Amino acid sequence: MSRPVHKPEVVVVGASAGGVEALLGLFEGLPAGYGLPLVVVLHLPDGRPSLLPDLFARRLALRVKEAQDKEALQPGTLYFAAPGYHLCIEADHSFSYSREEPVHFSRPSIDYLFESAADAYGAAVMGILLTGANQDGAAGLYTIKQRGGVTVVQDPQEAQVATMPEAALALHQPDYILTVRGILALLAELDSRPC
Repeated sequence: MSRPVHKPEVVVVGASAGGVEALLGLFEGLPAGYGLPLVVVLHLPDGRPSLLPDLFARRLALRVKEAQDKEALQPGTLYFAAPGYHLCIEADHSFSYSREEPVHFSRPSIDYLFESAADAYGAAVMGILLTGANQDGAAGLYTIKQRGGVTVVQDPQEAQVATMPEAALALHQPDYILTVRGILALLAELDSRPC
């Protein structure tokens, strides 16, 4: 597997079925002063508030919050997409919400976040696709790869539901295919590198 030639400026993560457990394993080892913003889309039911920010804030050293419309991304913060809205990263590195149609039956959609991050950050984005039961995220991860960003796919053999990782692998060869523990080690290594 190749190594990233430069430190990304943002990490975007997508997960669906089995995602809470995978995300906890991924982020529990990161320190409070982690140097990058982390943005997550986890497929959520529409029409009720998300409990994810509170759940993760109790377990992690990182600052955890729901991404707000027009909010600028900050390092050391784990952002979750709000239910019922696609989460987009704009050219000025702020968030925006969209009520466009669901993608792969999902709103928020992983593809929507990944493609907007690739547009906003180009080669300075890392995309991570974890466990899930549909195709969402595969095309978006491919877009990140095409723009020169770093792509990471959870090892399908470890994923609770392998459909999403396998869909990504069917589209392109990512920079890394790793277990959750391996992805955590990669994120920790990125934080320790000089800018």
